[in-house]
Amino acid sequence: MKLIGFNFTKINAEKLNNLTQAPKVSNSIDISEIKEVKSKLFDSKENPIEISFVYEIKYEPAFATLSFSGNLIFLLESKESKDLIKKWKNKELSNDFKSSIFNIILKKTNIKAAQLEDELNLPIHFQMPSIKIQEDSERKKD
Repeated sequence: MKLIGFNFTKINAEKLNNLTQAPKVSNSIDISEIKEVKSKLFDSKENPIEISFVYEIKYEPAFATLSFSGNLIFLLESKESKDLIKKWKNKELSNDFKSSIFNIILKKTNIKAAQLEDELNLPIHFQMPSIKIQEDSERKKD
């Protein structure tokens, strides 16, 4: 499975109210559609598959929302793509496949979300790495 495309089709960020208490942040990812892409660019051994998604971040109580819609295009072996389309008709996906897709979506959207949160003066929805400097007396001596 090779990722050959990713794009946003809609981005929405809205600050609804002023922050009066520490917000509770929740997020969700929804796969809305999986379909085969017709293309003569690839041989019959591989088929491009388009996966449409919606990713939402909500700050409660009614403080802010961020929403991203987009799609990913993967190149799959012909048999693999037919199996995926067949399973999707019943809205079934393997856990391995879902985790791969979700990780790509999170990687791409979290970067954009952090930028928008900064511009709207919202708390970042995930834990940022930080550095704590130890005093000389706390450091181990060699």
